[in-house]
Amino acid sequence: MRHLKLLLAAVLLLIAGQTMAGKPVKHSFSIANGNFLYDGKPIQIHSGEMHYARVPAPYWRHRLRMMKAMGLNAVATYVFWNHHEVAPGVWDWKSGNRNLRTFVKTAGEEGMMVILRPGPYCCAEWDFGGYPWWLQNTKGLVIRTDNRPFLDSCRVYINQLADQLRDQQITKGGPIIMVQAENEFGSYVAQRKDIPLETHKAYSAKIRQTLLDAGFDVPMFTSDGSWLFEGGTIEGALPTANGEAT
Repeated sequence: MRHLKLLLAAVLLLIAGQTMAGKPVKHSFSIANGNFLYDGKPIQIHSGEMHYARVPAPYWRHRLRMMKAMGLNAVATYVFWNHHEVAPGVWDWKSGNRNLRTFVKTAGEEGMMVILRPGPYCCAEWDFGGYPWWLQNTKGLVIRTDNRPFLDSCRVYINQLADQLRDQQITKGGPIIMVQAENEFGSYVAQRKDIPLETHKAYSAKIRQTLLDAGFDVPMFTSDGSWLFEGGTIEGALPTANGEAT
């Protein structure tokens, strides 16, 4: 009888464990006092770049495992707007290497944190920096500035993105720990001195706010050359400096 009770207890524990395992476990990620904090404890982030759009989907898990074997604990990836809005108003988040949600979930399954870099401008030697080509044909639309038609288009894209990944943030039990607002904007500001700095700042602040409004509630950051912080930083986002391994 005692053995039966012990066996029953073991089975109940196993079932409870499986039930808990089936639910996303929420964690916290924050930045304070010069530290990244995971569940309130300091953590070092060792991140590598992998653009899911440039890798066939069947290879994603293998590549992520290779990154982890190198000692990395996070993967950063650009999201290219024109990779998903394949025609005006036509979105593809499912086929082949466009299934960003699967990529993010796979990274989490492999024990990797995710740093999302959605632009909306990405550069990365990608066609038109990730913008859909037809934006330039929209009457009254001026890209990458405080322009209402452009910001409205960005809002549609960012909301589409959030619908795919809102629940994949660490605050919801997913692996996304940070989101980048804009991309290397300081370089653009330095080139476009014909535009007042306050106009640049108004634009980049609105991109951050659009991300917040869409439901991204993890820490945000900017990325620039260290000498370009004046134009590239956004209030409320962590300024980071680009670096390269050679």
